[in-house]
Amino acid sequence: MATTSFTEENYLKTIYAIASRQQGEVSTNALAEMTATRAASVTDMLKRLADKGLIHYKRYQGVRLTDEGERLALTIIRRHRLWEVFLVDKLGFGWDQVHEMAEELEHVRSDELVTRLDAFLNHPQFDPHGDPIPTPAGLMPDVTYRKLADLVPTEEACLMGVLDHSASFLQHLDACGLTLGSVVKVSEISSFDRSMQVTIVPDQALFVSHDVAKNLLVSE
Repeated sequence: MATTSFTEENYLKTIYAIASRQQGEVSTNALAEMTATRAASVTDMLKRLADKGLIHYKRYQGVRLTDEGERLALTIIRRHRLWEVFLVDKLGFGWDQVHEMAEELEHVRSDELVTRLDAFLNHPQFDPHGDPIPTPAGLMPDVTYRKLADLVPTEEACLMGVLDHSASFLQHLDACGLTLGSVVKVSEISSFDRSMQVTIVPDQALFVSHDVAKNLLVSE
């Protein structure tokens, strides 16, 4: 297996994240936007990753991971999400504090450490943000959620995850009393801006903007 730098690993993880939300190859422009990097720099990185056999890349035709590239991306994601569980469950950090720490810890290359961490945490299946944790075999569990924004009045569902992992968004949810496992029932939807009146069961009334609702994942 080719040796990879932290930056290369971050690119593989980003390519996987974009590809999981769309069909077909990932464009250079999408990568540049996601990484806040100039397109020319992205192109240079893609050439390096292609030379290492981690991506399929043709200029102007986008990029996709090779089998080895996907395996490595899932390994990094697994480390990241396990570390987030550890930081929240064992060290008492808030879910809004752990992303950047896990970004550093995910690059610690020790299979034995990850195996022991997983066992110490009792083999969690989801991270603190509701994202599934890839298996030791490198498989991403198949989970299906809806967005809160897609519910209609009188529907009730359990909050399972978030799409926006930014500290400001998670802090907003904390301030509203919205946590994973909360059961919410839609009372009313504004025809003007799609904002929602919901109830956190049993009786906490709450206003939820459309921007917030479209970033909340709920049970089917």
